[in-house]
Amino acid sequence: QVHLVESGGGLVQPGGSLRLSCAASGSIFSIYGMGWYRQGPGKQRELVAGITSGGSTNYADSVKGRFTISRDNAKNTVYLQMNSLKPEDTAVYYCYRDQQNRRYWGQGTQVTVSS
Repeated sequence: QVHLVESGGGLVQPGGSLRLSCAASGSIFSIYGMGWYRQGPGKQRELVAGITSGGSTNYADSVKGRFTISRDNAKNTVYLQMNSLKPEDTAVYYCYRDQQNRRYWGQGTQVTVSS
């Protein structure tokens, strides 16, 4: 079993920045994929960004150039640096980890972009 703990959400003004963190613990394997989904009010959950243990990344078109995903394998942690935030980025952000053909989810962290 894998346990994911997210942190870093909060309230920020448009144009501001936040950094989300997701720390994994438990039965950790060195080959994995991790990343973030989000679900805004009245919207479906969507992929924001992902990263593999090898460092390959992918991003939703809506966040390219503004968000950066990174990882620290020694800490089993993935980060999402979010810059130039917009009101439409408001959502609950969920961390995930894929390993051994299973997907694990975090509990979610709220990001609100508002003036």
